[in-house]
Amino acid sequence: MVMSRFARSAWLLVLVVGLVLFEVIRRTVIATENPNLLPALIVLGAAIVPAAFVTFVRARKLTFSVDGGTVALIAIVGGIVGIAAAGTLEYDTAKDLGTLPMVAVGVIEEAAKLIAPLAVLLFTRHRRPADGLLVGVASGAGFAALETMGYAFVSLVQSQGDIGAVDGVLLIRGLMSPAAHMAWTGLTATALWYAAIHRWKLRPVLRFAGVYLVAVVLHAAWDSIGTTPGYAVIAAVSLLLLGLTVHRLRVHETRDNAVVTGRPVLAY
Repeated sequence: MVMSRFARSAWLLVLVVGLVLFEVIRRTVIATENPNLLPALIVLGAAIVPAAFVTFVRARKLTFSVDGGTVALIAIVGGIVGIAAAGTLEYDTAKDLGTLPMVAVGVIEEAAKLIAPLAVLLFTRHRRPADGLLVGVASGAGFAALETMGYAFVSLVQSQGDIGAVDGVLLIRGLMSPAAHMAWTGLTATALWYAAIHRWKLRPVLRFAGVYLVAVVLHAAWDSIGTTPGYAVIAAVSLLLLGLTVHRLRVHETRDNAVVTGRPVLAY
């Protein structure tokens, strides 16, 4: 699938239009003090950056077999199923152990976000290596958006309707979501696809287990560290790993195309 220049910059359009709509709703809420508009404010604020980042990933110079409608469905279903499964397992774990270790949160949530990608892998024919990346990022985006909505709602209630408090939650969690849930699930789903493509042989499965472990460690560190410099470091590492994954997928696609066409691959 060859991307036009417009398609490659569509993520920016999604981001700008989303921010404009968010600001329109925000100003209307402040001017009218109409609480019926608050759900729209929270939904828009939580979904803008995840939607823009998924669009950004889909516009990379990779070959996907997953269409836009399927990506949107994965984000919605993956987010709902993932957050429901994670919430249930975290509740049961906390009840059994009397507490919920951060490592347990990482293990549970990183597994829950893979439910929808695993279903796509088992019940569809989307087997291109890049499909795992896109499907994982989409599932992580849905999870991140719903989780942010929950935090924003709790903040609204606890602050007794303070829009400023809600803005802070939406801003921080929105900006950080590409470097957190979306990046981690993008990495693990790509490794899952790699294992499936190689018929679940031992080495690819171990590779998936290693990538999953890295995602869990990054997730647990994120939940534990609690400082802005710490978040910045984890975000940089997460995005760097995702960028390296995209680069490796491009290299493999270039080599595969060279084999099919008989053209030499230039090494730099």
